Amino acid sequence: MKIDCVGGGPASLYLAVLAKLQDPAHEITVHERHAAGTTYGWGVTYWPDLLRDLYAHDPESARLIEAGSVSWRGGFAYVGDRTTAHDGDPGHAIGRHRMRMILADRARSLGVRIEFGKEIGGRADLPDADLVVAGDGAHSGLRTEHAEQFGTRVGTGANRFIWLGTTRVLTAFTFAFVETGHGWIWCYAYGFSSEHSTCVVECSAATWEGLGFDRLGNEDCLRLLEKLFAGLLDGHPLLGRTDIESHAQWQAFPTVTNEAWSYGNLALIGDAAHTTHYSIGAGTTLALRDAMGLARALESAAGPARIPAALAAYERDRKQALLSVQSAARHSAQWYENLPRYMGLEPHQMFALLGQRHSPLLPHVPPQLYFHLDQAVGRLQALRWLKQRLGPRLARTLQSRRGAERSVPRS
Repeated sequence: MKIDCVGGGPASLYLAVLAKLQDPAHEITVHERHAAGTTYGWGVTYWPDLLRDLYAHDPESARLIEAGSVSWRGGFAYVGDRTTAHDGDPGHAIGRHRMRMILADRARSLGVRIEFGKEIGGRADLPDADLVVAGDGAHSGLRTEHAEQFGTRVGTGANRFIWLGTTRVLTAFTFAFVETGHGWIWCYAYGFSSEHSTCVVECSAATWEGLGFDRLGNEDCLRLLEKLFAGLLDGHPLLGRTDIESHAQWQAFPTVTNEAWSYGNLALIGDAAHTTHYSIGAGTTLALRDAMGLARALESAAGPARIPAALAAYERDRKQALLSVQSAARHSAQWYENLPRYMGLEPHQMFALLGQRHSPLLPHVPPQLYFHLDQAVGRLQALRWLKQRLGPRLARTLQSRRGAERSVPRS
């Protein structure tokens, strides 16, 4: 088959690797509109279960990704001048540029063609392809061209965030919460190499405007953030995108969903198909799992005539796998959008509820009460099972009651 992948991110590159491993006769081209060596974002996180799957699918690239990664366990939270620690699950991080280079080199070694600096304006630019894969991100041009057929919906988060780097090398996943005269501002930070860490800063829209970030240029924005997070940075600078000179890259998170993941022989993968809030650290993992799922479906296709059936199977399997992750991401985003609700707690209590932010029950129970209930339930296996079974049901009941109360007319 002739396969054209649009977008040179991890999803497209890994799909190209897996498809070539399955059938070296496939003619595969990855089209990246940016120049070679250009990438955006700093480090990306992933967890041990993904590493196991990478080894199962392609041990060669998995070995290089693991060797290029750093690891941590647990994390720290700085709340004002107070600190708390948590001994959590192990995690890994790698520079996004390094991961892309590993996958690109592996793809080339297998015979994949990679074209940099070439813009694919639409499906018509690839008339000879048996399969076109849109891996061109949350703002995918190929998906937008056929938005009606895909049933695309894009929602926008209430908070503002900016993705930065720093030369402060952090050895654990670290949170820092700073109270200002205009509300709370916070960051998620983690090391991804021996030289740099990622630092994602977030705040409400009101705080963003109150601090003047809607008016500040890039350099002034970085200098103000360095002052606000001076305790975390310990004298190290914050680093923005090198291609941006005039303005800071603040965003509102776009939640992308699609009713269909394929249209004809055009398939969506990664952020073009779906996005999950960055606060759960799963974006790259899900993109790579999409590549695994699509490659597995194509292997069963055994030729262009079977591509529609393969794409239907891919969509069905990946949508089912995403249900729990998307729910967790939605609740995580809402937790941060309602952050002041939890900031009156002691730091260790707040950090504990931060770890519980995926719970559908948490928004409906007073935070102090939830913390004590969770501590008690955590000690008893039977009650833990009860919480897992009844929590979602109780959350739906409370939500429906609130909706009914709001609908009752007042005299």
